[in-house]
Amino acid sequence: QVRLVQSGGGQVQAGDSLRLSCAASGRTLEMFAVAWFRQAPGKEEEFVTSIGWHDDKTYYGDSVNGRFSISRNNAKDTVYLQMSSLKPEDTAVYYCAASGKWGVIVTKSSDYDSWGQGTQVTVYS
Repeated sequence: QVRLVQSGGGQVQAGDSLRLSCAASGRTLEMFAVAWFRQAPGKEEEFVTSIGWHDDKTYYGDSVNGRFSISRNNAKDTVYLQMSSLKPEDTAVYYCAASGKWGVIVTKSSDYDSWGQGTQVTVYS
């Protein structure tokens, strides 16, 4: 089992930047990918981005591509989500998730078996 603890988040103005962190502990060697999802009030859960735990493959959702960046520090077992040029529509609760599934479909939330506690990000216009 993997435990994920998130930090960061908060309230910012449109155009600002923010960084979220997701620290993993436990059986991290069994992870294949870590992703960020988000959920805004009244909207469906949305895939934001993912990164391979044992490689550098990254994927981004269309709405954040070019503005958000995911990175990994294996020495700290931590994944970061750097968010730039934030927009009000980025307002949501952000969750990091880890998958130990071989052949994980990174955009599919049900392929992830460990989740962080969630972090609120609010962007004001």
